[in-house]
Amino acid sequence: MLLLFGRAVPLLFTRTVTSYCPSALPKPNFINSVFIKIAKINGATTHSSSFSSASGQNTGTMPERRPFVRLPTDVCPVNYGLCLKPDLIDFTFDGKLEAQVEVIQATNQIVMNCADIDIITASFVPEGADEINATGFNYQNEDEKVTLSFPSSLQKGSGTLKVEFVGELNDKMKGFYRSKYTTAAGETRYAAVTQFEATDARRAFPCWDEPAIKATFDITLIVPKDRVALSNMDVVHQKPYSADVNLVEVKFGTTPIMSTYLVAFVIGEYDFVETQSSDGVKVRVYTPVGKAEQGKFALETLPFYKDYFSVPYPLPKIDLIAIADFAAGAMENWGLVTYRETALLIDPKNSCSSSRQWVALVVGHELAHQWFGNLVTMEWWTHLWLNEGFASWIEYLCVDHCFPEYDIWTQFVSADYTRALDLDALDSSHPIEVNVGHPSEVDEIFDAISYSKGASVIRMLHNYIGDEDFRKGMNSYLLKFQHKNASTEDLWDCLEQASGKPIAAVMSSWTKQMGFPIIVVDQEQGDNRILKLSQKKFCASGPHNGEDCPSWMVPISICTSEDPKCSKLRILLEKSETTVTLDGVGPDQWIKINPGTVGFYRIQYSSSMLESLLPGVRDLSLQPVDRLGLQNDLFSLSRAGMISTVEVLKLMEAFVNEPNYTVWSDLSCNLGVLSSLLSHTEFHDDILEFIRDLFAPIGTKLGWDSKPGEGHLDALLRGLVLGKLGKAGHKPTLEEARRRFKEHVEAKQVLPADLRSPVYLTVLKHGDAATLDTMLKLHKQADMQEEKNRIERVLGAISAPDLIQKVLSFALSEEVRPQDTVSVIGGVAGSSKQGRKAAWKFVRDNWEELYNRYQGGFLISRLIKLTVDGFAIDKMATEVKSFFESHPAPAAERTVQQCCENILLNAAWLKRDADDIHQYLLQRKAPPV
Repeated sequence: MLLLFGRAVPLLFTRTVTSYCPSALPKPNFINSVFIKIAKINGATTHSSSFSSASGQNTGTMPERRPFVRLPTDVCPVNYGLCLKPDLIDFTFDGKLEAQVEVIQATNQIVMNCADIDIITASFVPEGADEINATGFNYQNEDEKVTLSFPSSLQKGSGTLKVEFVGELNDKMKGFYRSKYTTAAGETRYAAVTQFEATDARRAFPCWDEPAIKATFDITLIVPKDRVALSNMDVVHQKPYSADVNLVEVKFGTTPIMSTYLVAFVIGEYDFVETQSSDGVKVRVYTPVGKAEQGKFALETLPFYKDYFSVPYPLPKIDLIAIADFAAGAMENWGLVTYRETALLIDPKNSCSSSRQWVALVVGHELAHQWFGNLVTMEWWTHLWLNEGFASWIEYLCVDHCFPEYDIWTQFVSADYTRALDLDALDSSHPIEVNVGHPSEVDEIFDAISYSKGASVIRMLHNYIGDEDFRKGMNSYLLKFQHKNASTEDLWDCLEQASGKPIAAVMSSWTKQMGFPIIVVDQEQGDNRILKLSQKKFCASGPHNGEDCPSWMVPISICTSEDPKCSKLRILLEKSETTVTLDGVGPDQWIKINPGTVGFYRIQYSSSMLESLLPGVRDLSLQPVDRLGLQNDLFSLSRAGMISTVEVLKLMEAFVNEPNYTVWSDLSCNLGVLSSLLSHTEFHDDILEFIRDLFAPIGTKLGWDSKPGEGHLDALLRGLVLGKLGKAGHKPTLEEARRRFKEHVEAKQVLPADLRSPVYLTVLKHGDAATLDTMLKLHKQADMQEEKNRIERVLGAISAPDLIQKVLSFALSEEVRPQDTVSVIGGVAGSSKQGRKAAWKFVRDNWEELYNRYQGGFLISRLIKLTVDGFAIDKMATEVKSFFESHPAPAAERTVQQCCENILLNAAWLKRDADDIHQYLLQRKAPPV
């Protein structure tokens, strides 16, 4: 499943200091300990690392909220014969289950998962014996289980469990739910669709809803004859339904053995485009009616996994389908992959470059799961990170193969790697691998640690092993565990055997403890260059200086200015410090640690080493990814109080000749964080002037219109730069944006898709009520969900208080799909100090409706983060903490703690550096003496 952390989403966003991360509660009194700690930081008088940092290490065990035991193993399913009959008018469904089971140990009861389902009858038919009717159904709602009781003991052996039940097609975007869409004639209709990961198959039918309890499935759907019915396998039989001439009975082929969370069915109205892979697999992309053309891009991006894994795709077909109401980005159901419309559909004329890239990444992510997750499945949710971290890494490998012009690995560093570092530096982070018990805890680990840090450490591991041995180990793993379940250790064993390297020892230090090291580097020059390297835990509030400091086994590469792309030396740092000698490196050469920015750590160079690297930024001799990494490390060190923010601003000015899109994107994100921080001061206009000065030269060079020979990255860069200049109030950009917007609205000259976000953002930021009304009219007229989302994400840029309220009200209106409400409110909070206050009040005032809408899922965590993460006043942390104590959101508890921690860190940062930043910005404007 791919979630939306902002990790590559096609929008003009400002990265907050961390990413969404709803996981378990850390040790008690966490927020109070952070208050004490930040107070100490505020008392620091220098930019040193003398203050203390995080003391406790999270061991990876989630605090028990309530007792939990997994399902008994005395009865196990072999095959589910499932028939469902959804009612698309009354939003209910009838179900019949005939499950072939094996009684492993005699018992008089069967315990299954069941939620929001009413069982009508249940019986058990032992093989060759009489049917035994169940005498009672005991629902354990808290644990989402039902116990079927029988009057006599069910003996060891095979049998059939028969259950008749009814359920609701809910509107919560989980389980078996309804999805609203509008026909070409303007009629509102509903599709019936599924989303089962992690623990919601139990809302569609009683089942053993645990990933390790695999079985085969024979699915039959009874549906209106004018609707499309899809499931994991091909249709093998379709006939009229005897009880109603308007319905048909659609039977699908038997699935391979698989986990319940990967089962799927969809009933609705769709068109499709199709192709066939070289090995005979039928591939279809299903789209809303009349939009089949928009499915062709996803067909063309179907990638290279069969060749990479050297394991064939095991199903006869794979369908990719766009769902109107869908909470996640996409879901990897085996053979029937479901997507948000914006994660699958591309309009050749009206989709922007970032949307194409996003679709390519999401398709790559979900198709990777067909092998890694579906063919071989994690044994329990503790190993979720392996599924999602691996798919989040290999999606980039796939896109790099299909679209080398995207320079996607540099973008990975900005979109995933630095985001994970920011989040994992918090005291409220958690290890990659977290012991999960109760189902309520599962949603909490679908976060940026599992995805982005997971992907980053796998990228580091791939680099450490080498591609050939990595692929050999992956092939061994998939063949050994196909159609079975596996754990993290199983993959390490296969990779260790393939490479001969101590994979388990190295990787356990990265997966079983939270955080990462900062590598401190100093040098001496004699006949050769001598480097002293040391590691300590890096925290967002400074380096860890406690006695029991954790350590990592750190693969370290070193390059020099002689060949910036090639590692001169590779070592494995296994202790707290070491000394290495680089032969033949003269005093005029610079040294770069971590070339390619692959190792998951921050770097602090000595002053002389840093000084020698700066010319490599100006003359571009450092690789783009290393220019990005250097700037990002220093920005993070400034937030942690280890260097002055002024030093980072000076470095940023060295990027004035920078040509690379991703480097500018990361600069833009960090300046956005700084701009948000300084919105709490009286000199916010000065940082906007700094942004205008920095971005104006590249803006002038790019211009507004694409030039012959330009490619994908030029389009992304132009949109980024014009949006940044427009938001910062650059007058020439504002005037041109208004002119082009007027022509667009009047249909004189339609804006190219790549210019719409920056133009919309600019005119709204400096617009009035008429501008907002025009934008809302464009939203209503838009036929493509990408365009609606593009508008929704920038509406919050409007400045007037009454118009901010209008946007917030619009977020909860029928005009906005439920999953997109979050980005509208988040857009308001991220655009200004006034917007942040208004959005937080709106969330508090409408909490009951919002919480009920998302049923405590990951979207509620994202909403909280986007709304409050940018505050920078101590008392706001107290206010946020207090509100969620009286309005519990279990799946968002860690998100709340991370937000409170970030607010306190922001406040400390502002108190520590605001005066110095102000003086520097004033000096820049002062005329030379």
